[in-house]
Amino acid sequence: MTLIVFLSAALLLPIAQTEVYDPLLVDEQVTIVDAQFSYGDDNRIVPMRLYLPKSTEATPVILYSHGLGGSRDAGTFLGKHWAGRGYVVVTMQHAGSDQSVMEGIPLRQKLDALKKAANATSAQARYRDVKATLDHLDSLNRPGGKYAARFDLTKIGMGGHSFGAVTTQAVSGQSFGRRGQQHTDKRIDAAVALSPSPPSFGSASDAFGSVSIPWLLMTGTEDASMLARTTPEKRREVFQHLPQSGQFYELLLDGAKHEAFADERTNRFRSRLSRNPNHHKAIKAISTAFWDTYLKDDDNAKAWLNSNDAKDVLEPADVWQKK
Repeated sequence: MTLIVFLSAALLLPIAQTEVYDPLLVDEQVTIVDAQFSYGDDNRIVPMRLYLPKSTEATPVILYSHGLGGSRDAGTFLGKHWAGRGYVVVTMQHAGSDQSVMEGIPLRQKLDALKKAANATSAQARYRDVKATLDHLDSLNRPGGKYAARFDLTKIGMGGHSFGAVTTQAVSGQSFGRRGQQHTDKRIDAAVALSPSPPSFGSASDAFGSVSIPWLLMTGTEDASMLARTTPEKRREVFQHLPQSGQFYELLLDGAKHEAFADERTNRFRSRLSRNPNHHKAIKAISTAFWDTYLKDDDNAKAWLNSNDAKDVLEPADVWQKK
């Protein structure tokens, strides 16, 4: 009897192991497609990059907004990973605050060009781009559309880095004084802000006290910005002023600079050798578990996200908390 029980347990062991939740496992078969569309009376053009998972069934959609001076190339390490987890990922390029603002400008003038592009007009255009992109995806998803029935537009995530995080916050619940949540798009179900920012005007409690969908915020102890003079301490004010609902999360990566949340690129000024390789691992794992929890209703992901298991991908000095 003892031998039979032992053998049964041994036979069951591989099955139990396959049920262990691992947000870093991916399907490598991801198709990348570049496209663009225009909208509005001025025919504003929005370049896009679509990361399409292997599955042809309707899958949740994640929009991604680049930082100041970026492009649809931004967030490649996340786009590939999330798509490999079964999400359609769409990275948008925002004219007026993208890489074009630095084209043809001498190196010493590029910083000033970026500062000039970080304005309210650019921000408003970004918010409109998000709405227009969701409208465009809806048209592509309809019968006869290029991606008919490919997108599950009842499950939409929104993410971004730096100016893209500002964009994400605005369209997913941030309030703007008397104007309230005028930029919030109710189609968005959850949001991830990498290097979040407090409001430019007014109090953080007024700006974030009415957010009602799940947010995941990620920053670092050295996540400062020369352009907006935003300190790591100011970035953490966003989480501090979100309501107590049990669906808000903050990850603080020890030693992470602003560029830790962007793609690895080697140039004459910075070397990828100076990066902590665990930062990208943690960003991918935590963000994936968050999306799986709130866009796929995955109970295993939720259990992982809300237990000490999440700390297995972090380093001892990293801070992981929820409220």
